Amino acid sequence: MPSSAPSELLRLAGVRVFLTGGTGFVGRSVLDYLLLSTALHGTRDMQVCVLSRDPARFLREWPRYAGLGWLRFIEGDLQSLRGLRGQACDQVIHAAADTHGVTSGVKWAEQIIGGTHAALDFALLNRARRFLLLSSGAIYGAQPPDLELLPETFAGAPSPMLYTSVYGQAKRMAEQLCTVYWKEHGLESIIARCFALVGEHVPLSGAYAIGNFIRDALDGQPLRLTGDGSAVRSYLYGHDAAHWLMTLLLRGSPGEAYNVGSDAAVSIRELAELTAARLSPSLPVIAGQAMAADNTRSRYVPDISKAVALGLTVATPLSQAIELSAQLIKRRASDSTIRPGGSAVAPEHDVT
Repeated sequence: MPSSAPSELLRLAGVRVFLTGGTGFVGRSVLDYLLLSTALHGTRDMQVCVLSRDPARFLREWPRYAGLGWLRFIEGDLQSLRGLRGQACDQVIHAAADTHGVTSGVKWAEQIIGGTHAALDFALLNRARRFLLLSSGAIYGAQPPDLELLPETFAGAPSPMLYTSVYGQAKRMAEQLCTVYWKEHGLESIIARCFALVGEHVPLSGAYAIGNFIRDALDGQPLRLTGDGSAVRSYLYGHDAAHWLMTLLLRGSPGEAYNVGSDAAVSIRELAELTAARLSPSLPVIAGQAMAADNTRSRYVPDISKAVALGLTVATPLSQAIELSAQLIKRRASDSTIRPGGSAVAPEHDVT
């Protein structure tokens, strides 16, 4: 059970939610938030159903989610959603999509666009009233160097001439489908454009710099950068992000998009140095070569004014988020055969 929660936990009495992607990084953060909410406020007719390819395996790996009267799992994938009838849900959270590692651009686009289409059809079939899509700040494309924060009204977009734009372009089309279903079918669709996050469930390898840094610090290894560390990001703690997402699900305006992230910018080098200082001060931070002058993702920081207008805040400072994440990762590793892992080069392009 996580040891830290946002300053506020929503009362979720009577909420009936169907969640795709509930076994992933963000999905597990949402489930942890629900555990904390029910511990404080009780369940009171709350029902949550999670779509999973292999529920039995997931619950063996994550027993904290097993045996809860308000939480059930159903076996299936996005392709099976359209035939899944009889699900008592008022809200759908669609969080299922790979953010990295798909080898085929066509399959990646089909997964994101087709999966969203199937989730929207499922929501209509089961008479859900509200639909929250977890989109991404990647839909904005490159952040102009003179724009400090990316607002939801920014009209930029990923270049279709770049192969690396597949994820951002597909998320744009997924958002468009949500708008269509809101206008044509009355499904109250809300868009959550997620930026970089950190928490217990952040992947400890791959394209997540902060996950790699935490892993290497826990493993006593130098923190390495692929570039000079000048790229700028910001990080929202997973529990805070889950609070934001549940708030948007219940209170967000239909047909609107909201940035989900922190507006406290930090360079990747500063991030590595902060992680080392908080977790293992003796570890060095080793920089690589300077980034190319035409690097198009040198800054990736959201304007969160719309979320703040709903009463949302960045409740957990980055230094505390790093410490809490590391504590939870260490606790989980000590309770299982999972270890933080060996060292690896940290990329500078983690994009949620």
